[in-house]
Amino acid sequence: MRLRWAGAVLLSAAAYYVYLPLPSAVSEPWKLMLLDALFRASTNLLQLEQSSSLVVSWVEVIEARSCPGVHVSDITLGGVATRVFQPKGGRKLKRGVIYFHGGGWALGSGRECQFDFHVRKGNESCCPLVVSCCHSYRLAPEAVFPDQYHDALAASRAFLSARVLDRYSVDPERLCVSGDSAGGNLAAAVAQELGSDSSAKVKFKAQALIYPVLQALDFYTPSYQQNQAVPILYRPVMARFWLQYLGANASLEPLLLANNHSSLDQQSISAPTRSKLDWTALLPAERKRHFRPVIKETGSPGLVGEVPGLVDVRAAPLLADEGVLRRTPQAYVMTCEFDVLRDDGLMYARRLQDAGVAVTSDHYEDGFHACMVFAFLPMWSSVGQRSMDGYIRWLDENL
Repeated sequence: MRLRWAGAVLLSAAAYYVYLPLPSAVSEPWKLMLLDALFRASTNLLQLEQSSSLVVSWVEVIEARSCPGVHVSDITLGGVATRVFQPKGGRKLKRGVIYFHGGGWALGSGRECQFDFHVRKGNESCCPLVVSCCHSYRLAPEAVFPDQYHDALAASRAFLSARVLDRYSVDPERLCVSGDSAGGNLAAAVAQELGSDSSAKVKFKAQALIYPVLQALDFYTPSYQQNQAVPILYRPVMARFWLQYLGANASLEPLLLANNHSSLDQQSISAPTRSKLDWTALLPAERKRHFRPVIKETGSPGLVGEVPGLVDVRAAPLLADEGVLRRTPQAYVMTCEFDVLRDDGLMYARRLQDAGVAVTSDHYEDGFHACMVFAFLPMWSSVGQRSMDGYIRWLDENL
């Protein structure tokens, strides 16, 4: 009887710890609750940058393993470790994708299981046509902006070189730069830089951005307001990732979360810069809903001068000029309704369209941040599978 009572108490306590009042439209919410509970439990024991690799079994780094249809190898591309997935056989030139993983510029690796599975799935679906490179850039806090950007750019330049394209039999006219979350940020920044590089002999045909993070000046977009308590990317966590990436003091977090860093008395933020993330003009009505902008008249003068990366387009691609956007390749932008980064992606898609770039905006009404990871066991979900299929379908049809 005592064991049953103790078991009931423990079960109740576990259920209380796991349960979160998620929006009813979230796809398979109990799976998201379980994953979030694992993250929360681990962060009570370890620092954020140490914990995630321990709580989710499928993010562990694995060795390069080839399969019957795909040869997998680890090489150095642009001076940084990169995993290459190369279809076997066939004489036809193949399409090429370079992919940057997510993780707030501080977590992850191109050799982790989740990215290994992700890229293998893409290769199998498009096989034997796609050569994929998953790049492992340097991570915060040991490396800070612009180190990650420089790694991504160097890898991309190497990927576009005749030597690499010839080695892997890749068609120089069918190349894509891609990434998710922080990796989507790097992919967008690389697409802008190389799109404007008149000396580049080979350029990307496409950019595929998966729930990208693209700005750090407004933490009160409608999606930040609506989804601030929705796992797995909480609003304060995204602010911490930004500060760590930009090499800033963690004590500035409350100022970012209050939008004090983008107050009207910040002289280094011009009116044209503010217009580039004016969600009242860039978002459709169904996303703005009842939300109101939070713009402070006075805030923390000099904060942007202290953290210049906040307005550096290499860190915040949404702030790029229209002329730069116009020279970027056709784009695929995935967004999820229950993601604090939803509006970053939607605003970027709109700005690209206004600049004349062909854009496919792929929005998942029941999706959440990092949902594409849920395309695989042990946390498979419907929206994970649908988002993965949508991404692969777009690559197959547009690359």
